[in-house]
Amino acid sequence: MQLKVKPKIAVVMPAFNAARTLRKTWEDLPHDIVDHVILVDDNSTDDTVDIARQLGLQIFVHDRNYGYGANQKTCYSLALQTNAAVIVMVHPDYQYDPTLLPKIVKPLIDDSADIVFGSRLLASDPMAAGMPWWKYWANRFLTKLENVVFGLNLSEYHTGYRAYNRKALEAVNYQMNSDAFVFDQEIVAQFVVLGLRITEVPVPTRYFPQASSASVLQSVRYGLEILVVLLRYILHAGHIARHRPFESLSNRYRDVTDDAPKS
Repeated sequence: MQLKVKPKIAVVMPAFNAARTLRKTWEDLPHDIVDHVILVDDNSTDDTVDIARQLGLQIFVHDRNYGYGANQKTCYSLALQTNAAVIVMVHPDYQYDPTLLPKIVKPLIDDSADIVFGSRLLASDPMAAGMPWWKYWANRFLTKLENVVFGLNLSEYHTGYRAYNRKALEAVNYQMNSDAFVFDQEIVAQFVVLGLRITEVPVPTRYFPQASSASVLQSVRYGLEILVVLLRYILHAGHIARHRPFESLSNRYRDVTDDAPKS
């Protein structure tokens, strides 16, 4: 896919024990449009960091395992320091197809969206690709609930393939969010409060032993934490109970838009 404009694009990789898949993920990135690749290692016990060094990536290593949300916080902070106009999260476990990155970033470059999700449910049947049935139906249930609460019509909210324009990340205080998996949904709630434009594109997903996946217990906890996020959003949106992470930077969005670097 040929992009009309060439903004600066940074890819961030939140990594934990990705040694067996990192090189293939990096090789499949469209390097003709990617300007910067950052890997944040969450204290892996394998050779992830050594391979990242061989590939010449910018690397940041956490001194202990802080969690998926904490990893993303470091990823986005480092990416914003590069002055990239577009930041894309690509998991180094090769579950999501890196070659689809031009398709993911196109709505941002066309200025038809501020955030893009790569949706597994818009592509082929994810269960046929190997998604566990319980994870599929939990995804469907939570997505329907989130659509009702947020007033949106997305096919899923739980994808790890995401792209943001710079002003979207600068407009929300993601540092106040959880260090755990629910970070993904907290940042969505922050975007919704600001009225940012979210769209999605279909992406097929691979399921294999080396691909990272949350356990059943982690998934149950994640689901309960999402319910808490939705309750906080309802109370905040209804002016019943203020939730600071939802509003701390909301008044700055117009300024951020005006000050965003031009492609």
